[in-house]
Amino acid sequence: MDERIEKAGELYDRAVFTGEAEGLAQADRGLDAAEAELAVTRGKLAHLRFLLRRDEDPDGAREDPGELPLFERAERLYRDLGDVRGQAEALFWVGCCHQVVRRDNAAAVPALRRSLELATQAGDRLIMSEALRHLGIEAHFGGRPDEAIQRLEESSRLRREVGLLAGVASNQVGLAYIAAAQDRRADAAALLDEAAGLAGDSGARRILASVEEARADLRLG
Repeated sequence: MDERIEKAGELYDRAVFTGEAEGLAQADRGLDAAEAELAVTRGKLAHLRFLLRRDEDPDGAREDPGELPLFERAERLYRDLGDVRGQAEALFWVGCCHQVVRRDNAAAVPALRRSLELATQAGDRLIMSEALRHLGIEAHFGGRPDEAIQRLEESSRLRREVGLLAGVASNQVGLAYIAAAQDRRADAAALLDEAAGLAGDSGARRILASVEEARADLRLG
């Protein structure tokens, strides 16, 4: 049992028999934190299922209607708790759901920007890297390649620092598409070669598949 749930039960028992209600606010905060973590985790699983369905059938993947409400609930709980890092994570997933699942960059950007701001405040480099990646994706599709490159390269720098090399590989694929669009085909090929090496070393088969897809798309095979 989660220790926060167990603690809330202990505080309940004490209050029932002693009439001491001082610990109930503490119990509520612990349960709110546990609920927020559970909501984020459930939402992430829903998001992953969408991605896996999209891998198999790009046109057949459908949104889980429970995904976004889970992340939004977590964001509210974390905000009320004053948990800046938790709020940054939940906001990232709100933005990611809008961008990846709903394909709505206009709705995604405010959440992603706020996530980046809070993650920077909390010093969480992983969440920062995630928000930067998806802001870079938005910049790319918004026709702002220089901004997209800057965002993706900064995301990769942070991912290298925390040891997320599969994430670096994923960013390199995006940078390769931008390079090809700018007619820098040699750079694009080099980026994909690096991505393949990093993904292979990390056992990231989904990223390797995206590298091969990019090579085919860009005719760099």
